[in-house]
Amino acid sequence: MRAADSSCISVIMERDQEFFVEVMPEGSLEVLSRKEAELLQHAGAGGLQPLLRRCALAVLNWGSETDSAKEVLESFRDFELRILQQNHGVTLGLKNAPASAFVDGEMVRGIRELLFAVLRDIVFIHEVRTHGRSSEAVGADATELVFDMLRNANVLRYGLEPDIVVCWGGHAISREEYDYTKVVGYELGLRGLNVCTGCGPGAMKGPMKGATIGHSKQRISNGRYIGLTEPGIIAAEPPNPIVSELVVLPDMEKRLEAFVRIAHSIVVFPGGVGTLEEILYLLGIFLHPDNQDVPLPLILTGPASSADYFAMVDEFIVAVFGESARDHYRIIIDQPVEVARQVRAGVETVHAYRNSIRDAWFFNWQLRVPEDFQRPFTATHASMANLRIQPDMPVHELAANLRRAFSGIVAGNIREEGIQAIEDQGPFEIHGDSGLMARLDKLLATCVAEGRMRLPGKPYEPCYRVVQHPQM
Repeated sequence: MRAADSSCISVIMERDQEFFVEVMPEGSLEVLSRKEAELLQHAGAGGLQPLLRRCALAVLNWGSETDSAKEVLESFRDFELRILQQNHGVTLGLKNAPASAFVDGEMVRGIRELLFAVLRDIVFIHEVRTHGRSSEAVGADATELVFDMLRNANVLRYGLEPDIVVCWGGHAISREEYDYTKVVGYELGLRGLNVCTGCGPGAMKGPMKGATIGHSKQRISNGRYIGLTEPGIIAAEPPNPIVSELVVLPDMEKRLEAFVRIAHSIVVFPGGVGTLEEILYLLGIFLHPDNQDVPLPLILTGPASSADYFAMVDEFIVAVFGESARDHYRIIIDQPVEVARQVRAGVETVHAYRNSIRDAWFFNWQLRVPEDFQRPFTATHASMANLRIQPDMPVHELAANLRRAFSGIVAGNIREEGIQAIEDQGPFEIHGDSGLMARLDKLLATCVAEGRMRLPGKPYEPCYRVVQHPQM
């Protein structure tokens, strides 16, 4: 790798004659005290080093055609990363980084921004700001941590009118579905709305891509394309090239809370178990008695070919949570203009509500997120088998456990530790009421049959087994 001519990157030679590319900060961590730089270097060389390496590699490997964290790590076994302390703060030393991150020897500027966003969220927040307590936070502490991370990343901006539309959907979708997400994103962009997604490919990339064109046509030069991810997901779903603001939350639960705290409206496109997890998370919050009057519009949409998919999702929701669950979402098929109009109207409703109670425009403080939805869930064979899934549970608690079941399947599909657990011990088992489990099994089997579990062309062996029991 040859050195670039700019001051943002250079080639350095270590004493052991190994060559590293040295990268200067961009967008984050440009100004640090000596103490902060020292703590950062120490943490980055210690217990957080494997996590930092994995997430940094994902950012550098943008545009890769894989959805397996294990495949990414195995492809770049010789990649190395070091935090180098300087008088002005820190720089990053990289060795054997993916070539796609460079153009003529110089790192792509957007990638450099995301690389230091990873350093900020994985090491700086953990070591300097929270002192390692992030994984323990629940209740108000969890919400404060989410707020602090979003504020530190400059996602929360005072004085801007509500305009953030969170778009959820799968990474493994058909071409027709992907094109539809772009058209919806375009219509949102024409209406001056900004897009936040899980930052990966597929339905996470499409709305951002469409919005860039809509913004351009309206001569909006400061459009926002926010990506929220977490360490277990980012390696399998690296940020797409359009993401301009990246935040790496400590775990899936804080990532999901970040979505609903900054959203002024939510649009869900077709997807697999990750998308179903997101829907269940949101419905579980909506169905909590404390949230009955807090507006957060939710639209499920896709092209005509997705009608059966959303009918199946709708049928499952009503069967599990009751007819009243339909009050919390709308399904709009093959009408991108109508989707954008309804989203714009929903954002205005949220704006009026926030004004009426004098709540912040940039962060939804009123929404109650129960601790069951905040406490990190680690998918193991024991934790998956021990999930209680029975129809006599309060609906928001049932939603919380179903959400955990889907999260476990996501882990078995794409997370490094989940894939390894399945290889070592076989599929996760999900136990529950026979009627409910039959519906769940049908829903999951349809996702498998429609190719929503892996990227197109990749074989899929289910990482789960549904076990039916009579109601206790």
